[in-house]
Formats: sequence, structure tokens, C-alpha cells
Amino acid sequence: MQRRDFLRTAAALAGLPLLAGCQQLLGWGLPVDVLRPGMAAGHRLRDAATLPPPRSERRVDTVIVGSGVAGLFAGWRLAREGYRDFVLLNGPEPDGNAAAGAFDGWRYPTGAHYLPLPSPESAHVRTLLAEMGVIEAGSDSLRPTFDERVLVHAPDERLWRDGQWQDGLLPRGLGAADDAQQQRFLLHVKQLQLQHGADGRRVFTVPTALASQDPAWRALDRQSFASWLAAHGYTAPGLLWYLDYCCRDDYGSTLAHTSAWAGLHYFAARGGHAANAEDGAVLTWPDGLNPLLRHMRGRIGPDKQLDGAAWRIRQHGKQVQVDYIDATGAQRLIARRVIVATPLHVAWHLLPQLPALGFERAHLPPRAPWLVGNVLLARFPAEPASQPLAWDNVVYGSRSLGYVVATHQLIRAALPERTVFTTYHAFADAPPAATRPWLAAASADALFEQATADLYAVYGPRLRRHMLAARLTVRAHAMASPQPGFLANPGLAALRTADGPILFAHADLSGLSLFEEAAWWGDVAAQRVLAA
Repeated sequence: MQRRDFLRTAAALAGLPLLAGCQQLLGWGLPVDVLRPGMAAGHRLRDAATLPPPRSERRVDTVIVGSGVAGLFAGWRLAREGYRDFVLLNGPEPDGNAAAGAFDGWRYPTGAHYLPLPSPESAHVRTLLAEMGVIEAGSDSLRPTFDERVLVHAPDERLWRDGQWQDGLLPRGLGAADDAQQQRFLLHVKQLQLQHGADGRRVFTVPTALASQDPAWRALDRQSFASWLAAHGYTAPGLLWYLDYCCRDDYGSTLAHTSAWAGLHYFAARGGHAANAEDGAVLTWPDGLNPLLRHMRGRIGPDKQLDGAAWRIRQHGKQVQVDYIDATGAQRLIARRVIVATPLHVAWHLLPQLPALGFERAHLPPRAPWLVGNVLLARFPAEPASQPLAWDNVVYGSRSLGYVVATHQLIRAALPERTVFTTYHAFADAPPAATRPWLAAASADALFEQATADLYAVYGPRLRRHMLAARLTVRAHAMASPQPGFLANPGLAALRTADGPILFAHADLSGLSLFEEAAWWGDVAAQRVLAA
């Protein structure tokens, strides 16, 4: 079944218009696709549309609802351990925030585009990477050897400021005071990387479930990152812009709306090293993290994957009933265990019994809206000889997040014939509730203007001559934002420990939208199924 056919059927059953994707020609003739993945299915759930009676009923031991990182990791773990009595329900957007696309073979990400070197605490991720051959040797060591093809190539990042490029993303040349504060902050977080709490655990780790529970350190979560920085004398404009960019990039929120614990976690939690790369290197592919999900799908097998969007999940005694919609109509699965691997704002509508499990609407993590743009270029734009095109390219002072070059890992002796530039924008400056209606109704012109703002800031109107097509992905509920107090969320704590017929697996359980966090909770849920 084609995904477009499934979406048409699901929308028709719900009595909603199909808004997942449309192609328009901008005023000057550029074909632009606007994709709003999951929007029709999400609105159907929100509006509680009536579902027709199920056309079929199937019994299976375990159902995984959702095929983002958490759901696929759960299925991968079950399959790896030889457990086969399960199915995975893909949902309205297979692969979730790690989805990808292609322009005639030129692949690109529509969500997450890199993975930091996994630390020893992220052993579950290292196991996956070793199975894929991405880790070639030493997966249990401090410094594994990684496949050189997926270690990001140099130059990896640059910053556009005052009409020219500079290496790295920390702005230089803003004065001695700014430089001094930047160095002081970097030293501060380097010390935090080694800090342990009273319980002997590292204060900041990935996954966060393994971090110290020491109340003295977790008290950082009661204040914003902005207030913590001010209290510690960090006032330099260049440093503050960079730290705000980092919060937007990882959390979709500003300094003022990010927990101080989460802000420091961004810098202090990463502990990955490599035998053949510098510390701070990342792993990336032309289509972002999608190759990891494709590998997990291959291990799970096509016979275990169902196209369809869940509608209701209900527990009846020791069994759980999952109703869903596919291209032929409504269907039903009956299982002993169900792993709910959807975002929690979706789970809230799927599961009427969530309050009975200790999770209330007030416990829903705030979610940031995003816009991802992919622009196919007939040729690479001209670059200064002294500052060649980097993988990650950021504009100083911009409220967007710059752009990555999808073909960067393909560059060897010569540039590829064409390329795809992937832009990112997190709508962090306005309340999400105000941004989402605009995203739902915005024209292709308005979305394109937002998505390409940084490209035009760097290259000017001449770039238009090289553009062949664009695809814009609207993610109105893209990721959880860790606002002050997120560590103390009692609803998340309740779902993390749930071990009955209904289990939960999603990065939302951590409050941080990271691959390692989603994979961790997928692994935890799978291990609970295997232990039963």
C-alpha cells in the first residue's frame, strides 16, 4: 500500500481534508511541495471523529504502536532476541522525526540529521551501530573505531557574520570580554562533564535515566538557563546568542524557556569518543538518521510491519485492544502487551485510561513547532576559496538554525553534480498555540520565505538561479521542550515505570527529543516484554 493512498483513506474516514502534502508553483515558477505529516490523523484524534466498525480482528502477543525511533528500536530489540510474535503499526508518518526523502535519488533528511558519538552509557545505541557496521571495532571500549564514511567530514561547521565566514559556531572577534566569557563557559561545562552526584552517578548523561538523582544537582531544573547564566556572570552578547542557538537547535526553545539543567546537559552530557575521530565529532548520512531506521526495519522484517494509524487503545482485563485505520478501513488488533511509542500528545487521545495510570493532561510536555526545508540545487553556489562549504552552516544573529548540506558526505575529490541544502527553523519566539494555526494555513510562498531566509542572507537572490525544486516539511508538534521543572513531572515518572499490559516508549518520557533517549525507552519496553 502506498503511503499517499493510506493518508487519503484515513482522511476520508475521518471526514477531514487531506493536508499531508500538496505541490504549488511559487510566483517565480519553482515547484514546492508542502508536507504536513500526521496532521490529518492528528486532527481526527483531536476532534474525536467516529470510527466505523472494524472490518477484521487479529490476535498477536505484542503490538508496537508507532514507528519512530522508539517504536522501531523496540521492534529491533525483540527481533534481535528472537521474539517474533509481534507487529509494528507504522502510524501516519513512518520513521517520525527521523524520516527522509529524495529528489530523483538525491536523499535528504526531513528531521534529525546527526548522531553524536555515543558514550559508554549509550550501550544500546552502540550495539545497533556495531550490528550495522558503523562501529567497526571496540564497541565496548572507551574509543571505538567508526566507519570513516559516516564520521562527518571536514569542514564540519562555519558561522556567517558581517558578510564573511569563520570556522566553528562560537562567534569570534566580538571583543576581549566576549572571548573571555566564552572560554570561561567552556571550562565550566568541561568540569561539569566529570562531575558526579552524591549517588556516584554522573550528573549529566545520555540517556538521562542513568544520570544522578542527587537533589542538589537536580535543583538546577527549577530555574531557567537564562537565569542561571545571569547568576554566573555570563552576559556577553556573542556567548548568549550561541547558547540560545543551541537551545533552539536541540530543544526548540529559547534560553528563557529552557531548564538550566537541560541547558547544561546539552554541553556536559556527551561523553562519546572515537579511536579515529576528534572528540565532538558526529555521525551523519545524506538523509540524516534515516539509515538507522531502515536498518532496524530490515531486522524486524516487512511481515511484522502494518501500515495504518491507531485510533483507540483500550485495556480489557489482561488483553489490550488496538483499533486502527488502514487503506481498506478500520481494523482491530488484540494483544497481551502493547507498546505505545507515539508522542504523548497523541497517546493522550489514543488512551482514555491514561489518568488511571497517573498521567493527566497537565503532564503533557510542551512541544515546539518546526519547519524543515529541502532545496534541490542544480549546482553548488560559489564559496570563498578560504572558507569552503561546510556540513553545517549557521548565520549569526538569525532566529533560524542555518542549513546542512545533504551531499556533504559524498564529497571526495570533486563536488557531486547536484546537491540538497536542508534548512531548519524552530518557532521558539512565540507560543506554540499561536504558531500552529499559522503553520496549518500558511501558503507555500510564506513557508518558503521562512525556510530559505538564511540561504538568501548568505547567497542573495542569485541563489534562485540554481534552485530546481523545494520540499517543506511542517512539524507542528516536532519535539518536547524541557522547560524549568520538567525533571519533576510526575506523569512522566508514572509512565516510565508502567509495566503492565500497556507499556510506553518515546523520547517524551525523558522530556528531551534525542535519538538516544527514544532508543533507550524503546529498549526498556522491549526488555519488559521479553522478561514477562
